[in-house]
Amino acid sequence: MGSDHMPGNQSWQRYDWRRSYAWNYARFPQPASVEVPHVAGSWDYCGLSVDSPLGVPAGPLLNRGWCLYYASLGFDVLTYKTVRSRSHGCYDLPNLQPVEVVQPLVGGESRLSACDVMQGSWAVSFGMPSRSPDEWRADVEQTRNELPEGKILSVSVVATIQPGWSIKEVAEDYALCARWAVDSGADCVETNFSCPNVSTCDGQLYQEPEAAGYVASAVRQAIGDVPYIIKVGHLRTRVAGEALLDAVAPYVDAIAMTNSIATTVQKTDRQLLFAGQKRGICGAAISAASIEQMHWMCQLIGQREENVRLIGVGGVRSLVEVNAYMDAGAHAVQLATAAMTDPAIGLRLRRAMSYDTWRSTKIS
Repeated sequence: MGSDHMPGNQSWQRYDWRRSYAWNYARFPQPASVEVPHVAGSWDYCGLSVDSPLGVPAGPLLNRGWCLYYASLGFDVLTYKTVRSRSHGCYDLPNLQPVEVVQPLVGGESRLSACDVMQGSWAVSFGMPSRSPDEWRADVEQTRNELPEGKILSVSVVATIQPGWSIKEVAEDYALCARWAVDSGADCVETNFSCPNVSTCDGQLYQEPEAAGYVASAVRQAIGDVPYIIKVGHLRTRVAGEALLDAVAPYVDAIAMTNSIATTVQKTDRQLLFAGQKRGICGAAISAASIEQMHWMCQLIGQREENVRLIGVGGVRSLVEVNAYMDAGAHAVQLATAAMTDPAIGLRLRRAMSYDTWRSTKIS
């Protein structure tokens, strides 16, 4: 497992992107013994009291061990990696492929080149693997029981599409997983409506507003008044955003965005990885597009007077991006790529955010 050595001889273990999901699942780190700086201000997450606006989205937190580890490193909203109503395998390696990015992505890019060294962005290719419901439900319950006070456990769920399923059956499967998550102790539920490395409708649901609204309605009915978030991908136009917002606003407390921006990836010999299928690009390359989307989605919510909050995800790697997301209207921010490659980033951010003036500070 990779590690970083920081002052005080502290070693921060990291997800080893060169190894498999199963390998990393079994080799979770222990919680760190480190002083966590206080963040100035009063914060909540979808109405639940929390110590800071910092969280980790679905992806890095494979199980209890990974959740407790990042909780100990200053993250207050922990999103348990997406689970399903039945066990589901992971794609073959590479699950995380570093890519070269010449300029920020805006959506519509056809191809990026793979590289051997992580430079801030990578293509993600897991396929939303999941342990069996018996296993993940027990693990979620144990996670919630062991998380310290002031931490929020959100559980990401997705349907497992079967051949011939109608949208009603898709919605029922989402709702079943959501109910199980709540029964197991989840403080919030997040439905993953955006995963560009799968080819079934569970990965593009946010692009189908009527279906997204139908599923969101079923999930809301299943979980009652538990805070409910949907995670969406890159929206190419405001019109698409308007349609999605109109469909889901009656049912959700928040929208987390942006999952990623999809494109194909080629090796140095120009052969395409992932059998030529698109994969979601995450990390620094998507921050500008995601912040822009946050800005105009916030405007739409205001114009419609909807009671929906926004959670900024995508390319957060310093206080600059935290402030940019919050200036654009984010209620909270979440870090995946940066947290995976630099686990101590939460501590550094909190240290910078310990001053009353941090919202006007423009330092990295």
